[in-house]
Amino acid sequence: MDGRLKVTGQAEYTADHDIDGVVHAVIVDSTIARGRVTGIDARAANAQRGVLGVISHLDKPKLAYRENQGAWLDPSVGERLHVFQDDRVRFFGQPVAVVVARTLEAAQHAADLVKVSYDAEKPSTDLTGAPENDPLPQQNYARGKPEEALASAEVRLERTYRLARNHHNAMEPHATIARWDGDKLTVWDKTQWTLGAQGELAAVFGIPSENVRVISPFVGGAFGNALRTWPHSTLAALAARAIGRPVKLLLTREQLYYGVGFRPAYEYGLRLGSTRSGRLTAAVHRVRGETSRYEQFTEGVMVPGQMHYATPHVRQAYRTVPLDVNTPTFMRGPGYSTAVFAMESALDELAHELGVDPIELRLRNEPEEDPSNGLPFSTRRLRECLRVGAREFGWHRRNPRPRSRRDGDWLIGTGMASGVYDTLRMRSEARVRLESDGTALVQASTSDMGPGTYTSVTQLAADALGLTMRTVRFELGDSTFAPSPPHGGSQTMAGVGSAVQDGCDKLRQEAIKLAVEDERSPLHGVDAGDVVVRGGRLHVQGNPARGETYRQLLARHGRTHLETRGTFTPAGDDRYSMYAYSAVFAEVAVDRRLGLVRMRRMLGVYDVGRIISPKLADSQALGGMVGGIGGALLEHTVTDHRDGRIVNAGLADYLVPVNADIPDLRAVYLDGKDPHADPIGVKGLGEVVQIGVGPAIANAVFHATGRRVRDLPITAEALL
Repeated sequence: MDGRLKVTGQAEYTADHDIDGVVHAVIVDSTIARGRVTGIDARAANAQRGVLGVISHLDKPKLAYRENQGAWLDPSVGERLHVFQDDRVRFFGQPVAVVVARTLEAAQHAADLVKVSYDAEKPSTDLTGAPENDPLPQQNYARGKPEEALASAEVRLERTYRLARNHHNAMEPHATIARWDGDKLTVWDKTQWTLGAQGELAAVFGIPSENVRVISPFVGGAFGNALRTWPHSTLAALAARAIGRPVKLLLTREQLYYGVGFRPAYEYGLRLGSTRSGRLTAAVHRVRGETSRYEQFTEGVMVPGQMHYATPHVRQAYRTVPLDVNTPTFMRGPGYSTAVFAMESALDELAHELGVDPIELRLRNEPEEDPSNGLPFSTRRLRECLRVGAREFGWHRRNPRPRSRRDGDWLIGTGMASGVYDTLRMRSEARVRLESDGTALVQASTSDMGPGTYTSVTQLAADALGLTMRTVRFELGDSTFAPSPPHGGSQTMAGVGSAVQDGCDKLRQEAIKLAVEDERSPLHGVDAGDVVVRGGRLHVQGNPARGETYRQLLARHGRTHLETRGTFTPAGDDRYSMYAYSAVFAEVAVDRRLGLVRMRRMLGVYDVGRIISPKLADSQALGGMVGGIGGALLEHTVTDHRDGRIVNAGLADYLVPVNADIPDLRAVYLDGKDPHADPIGVKGLGEVVQIGVGPAIANAVFHATGRRVRDLPITAEALL
């Protein structure tokens, strides 16, 4: 539905909005990672033509920073960064001043002229060298007697896997435009949660939430880093209040590496015990991930190890290591991607040691119920994913011996892995309005960062109302619309879609009731259950000639519209364990002399419930595969640990896949739906399509070369 707007440049992303009287702000970033600001000389900046002001902690801007009860996505331990409230520097790139000018060029030039002096301290930014005696609480889990089971296991495996820090690098940089009208604040913001941004800005400035409006109709990719409200949004609003003009603040590509979070680096130690036939008996997980000193970021890295395979004895310890860095955040498949890389790589190693086919090993350890809580799965069709994938990929042709297949100088290998992700569902609402001209308007405050929310929700609404898609308009991205949960965690279709379905069903039934009770209607006296709507026309099922249009019905009753509010509230019981599943198959080629890895083909098979839009599903799956390929072979953030500077903060040096890197990708979806998850039967797709890609590639590299690489990304240096 939004395709034409996007390809013709008419879709307005945050920085595209032309607000009357807007001026521009540019952040001055710290050039140390730890210490204090001892002085700020802004005289040269203020002397520049067009500069309206330079704001820093020296101005003592008053910000309330109230506790925000609604910010449940933010870390629960620690306190968010309070911008310009003290002289302390907590990470390289922290905002230490902001310059406001009439033009962007003037603000950029003036920002370069601001001189900041520091009392620098030696930072700690390296996860591998950080001490163990940190003060942050550790997460632990245990069942059975894992140490005893490991000691008596017929086969034991002990490995450590490492994953580099990744940055999101969405096409649209983060931006905020802020305008004050008295004590009311309007912001145009790149956000995945308009209500979250509304609540956070209200808490920071100490004003009622209803005094803040957040507008975000288009989001040019985010992958999780727009789920919370970052300091630049506060700075835009602060500058607008101080200057008395609307302010636009756009982060540079380099500033995205310091200002909006990242997927943290991890060390994942795993000990496995099994029988000689491949039955897992014990697993001990020791996980370390980086976080900032001022907040403890944690994610669901422990979940797959508790429920993905039938393992009777399990122990986990998850520790975050405080460093002099900005706070990490969610990135596609958060936590699960990390855990699944370690687990699925270790299973491949175990399969090789036992001489068991990797698929067969997984089938032997399939649980009948969730091992972590004893609940039945709402649906779990991983066996089918594995079997369909093996058939479609041609797995039976594989020689299991490493280095057994060549193509000239290239070593060819195939590998596979499975994936899992939580089926998230949250309360949602939607406003549905049928106009007198027979068209419909649907509204919800949710965002659309790329999965096609505009299109899929329009499809649902048109189907439920019996209208064509071109007669339905769906509006989103405004905090004044019906409340929606965060646009993340693959939950938008489950929540917003179900609310839209509910609202449209109610409205259709209201129109039918109006018709069958109206003596002037051709449908008078007909049983409401026998009336259907097609193309905006209500008629008797099996007798299309007897009926009337929405337009005729409303005109006769003198109604300008019919309106209702749809809601979805997940069932309060915990009778089922709900997850989406994947099986990923990869073929790679490795240059035997240079160590270069090239993708040849990839297949993903998914158990994700009902597919609303096959084209959009394919877009999500292929995009998830591309992201997984990037994390496996290219993407890693490099920090100079002497001063905390990220040395590859830009797309020239932080490598992501381009079209030439991506060969034959294919996605297959199992037919069906999850009747327990939500009324429309979906389970969420956007996260699980990336989970499992990394280990499938790593396992294929081992099959090609005979060399096991346990660190991501897999670089040529590791294979030389």
